[in-house]
Amino acid sequence: MNSESINNGAENSGSVVNITLPDNSIKVFESYPNGIDVAISISEGFSRNCVAMEINGRHLDLTQKIKEDCSLKFITTKDKEALEILRHSSAHVMAEAVQNLYPDALLTIGPVVEDGFYYDIDMKPISEEDFPKIEAEINNIIKAKKTFERKVVSKDEALEIFKNNPYKTELINELSDQEISLYQQGGFTDLCRGPHIPNTGMIKGIKLMKTSGAYWRADQSKAQLQRLYGTAFFDKKDLNAYLHLIEEAKKRDHRKIGTKLDLYSFHQEAAGMPFFHAKGMEMWNVLLEYWREEHKRAGYVETKTPVMLSRHLWEQSGHWENYRENMYTSVVDEEEYAIKPMNCPGGMILYKTGSYSYRDLPLRAGEIGLVHRHEKSGALSGLFRVRAFHQDDAHIFMTPDQIESEILGVLHLVDRIYSRFGLGFHLELSTRPKKSIGSDEQWEAATNGLKNAMNKYGKDYVINEGDGAFYGPKIDIHIKDALGRTWQCGTIQLDMALPERFDLSYKGADNEKHRPIMIHRVIYGSIERFFGILVEHFAGKFPLWLAPVQAVILPINDDLAPHAHDVRQKLAQQGIRCEVDTRTESLKKKIRDAQVNYTPLIITIGEKERETSTLSVRTLDGNVKMGVTIEEFISPVVKHIRNRVLEDIAI
Repeated sequence: MNSESINNGAENSGSVVNITLPDNSIKVFESYPNGIDVAISISEGFSRNCVAMEINGRHLDLTQKIKEDCSLKFITTKDKEALEILRHSSAHVMAEAVQNLYPDALLTIGPVVEDGFYYDIDMKPISEEDFPKIEAEINNIIKAKKTFERKVVSKDEALEIFKNNPYKTELINELSDQEISLYQQGGFTDLCRGPHIPNTGMIKGIKLMKTSGAYWRADQSKAQLQRLYGTAFFDKKDLNAYLHLIEEAKKRDHRKIGTKLDLYSFHQEAAGMPFFHAKGMEMWNVLLEYWREEHKRAGYVETKTPVMLSRHLWEQSGHWENYRENMYTSVVDEEEYAIKPMNCPGGMILYKTGSYSYRDLPLRAGEIGLVHRHEKSGALSGLFRVRAFHQDDAHIFMTPDQIESEILGVLHLVDRIYSRFGLGFHLELSTRPKKSIGSDEQWEAATNGLKNAMNKYGKDYVINEGDGAFYGPKIDIHIKDALGRTWQCGTIQLDMALPERFDLSYKGADNEKHRPIMIHRVIYGSIERFFGILVEHFAGKFPLWLAPVQAVILPINDDLAPHAHDVRQKLAQQGIRCEVDTRTESLKKKIRDAQVNYTPLIITIGEKERETSTLSVRTLDGNVKMGVTIEEFISPVVKHIRNRVLEDIAI
């Protein structure tokens, strides 16, 4: 095996290597060890859970020799990075299996993606019916416990090895490195930087998930490839749990539930632009009503800016240069316009219509703005990836010393809103990237303001060093749904660029002009996407306050229909969303249909109910209460709705 060492020193069994571990203990070796040697020196059991090692910020194979004193951290099966390494190694195993079964297949690239991996392959079309035989071959490779061996070759050698694969050749020719790393497991070799797991036997749970078409380099003018998706885990129990989650997610698919509950639909006449039906709009308006109530309480004003704005504005904001390919444009009176992909530039114009002093700040302005972004047709996915959507944008203009308090205010607002839906969340802080604008002092003040606010807020957060926007640091808010899936919806961004580009100012206590600091923030994010997340989070069984139909009234015969409509009117006057089901179906079927549609309250009216002016009320848990007066029904229901209670109501 030709392993790359940490330095270029020659092998010398007389050398002493000092290795510092994370607990500051030092292991001393009289000859150059590899990572496995160091792991075994800690304990045999520990070494079996080691996947790779980290030295000087680099992730390396455990088989690589260590030729100088260093600090070493092991990546074990418990670490997130370990799962990524396992899945990348699994992509190699899948690629070998495919080549064994389909010798003419040409491999291209096989990266790790969220929840798994894929490999794009130039081969004859296959379907999921072919998966069992590919998985059988994969398992043969795993059982063989093939070692992943790293080799470093010259560029010319690499070109010779892959001379029959034009895709690999193209990749190699683009590399500036004169030495290129390859990985070999048995007789299979692939172009790769690594690192990899020690051997294929470490893969305990692997599954092919789906197949689709893909263009080489995502270019429709180039060859169409077969993309094979898979996932892998260190433990078969984890794989089974993941597959169970996938099945549960399929049951909760917002596209199916939305159709079933008559909430929205999708049509080719407006691809990527959802149609919301009457029941969907009931929910939509409830979401916005709640949003407006919380924002008014938090001191926001609501604004509205045009959907289409001139090219000049987008040039000033920088979008024309950096985002033009995602924008829809038109010409009006011989002037070029663009439909807005985001609301911020319009917010800048609104700010400039006023004259502010430091006493007027902070200024908090929210907007439910309709934006359009061009997404490729293959990327469209129900409400989750659309071309037209609404953002609950807000822009806060403030003085530098208000950063901490305003961020804290947004975090508390986020907490109130997400908890109303039973959604947990975690926070991530992204700091200054290599390419950025603004002075060191501005970045330090902005970042410290975010950190101080998050520390005072008291919730744990992760720091993503160098992952901020070029114009300022940001906080990303990842919500967790009922299945434990995370979704990045909310974001809080500090911006030092747009106030500069639009020459925004306020008069300070010194009577001089100053540049305001600006916060961009969304909580729902894309309201369409948030809507879809809620559909899947609740699996269509919405809490009473959010349900599009809160009560359905079932008269047991046609003669009782007029009385049922009178009852509906009384309930509607109290703000209860209700319907009367007068279909010529049996009462049993009507009750069943209401339950299938997750209608929280099912009211049955017979002769006795009409004579006594009472209701027979059934809740989704199957409990039935008879002889309930309309007043006795309305009072707790209205209170339950007004308080936006998550739990089911008991009558």
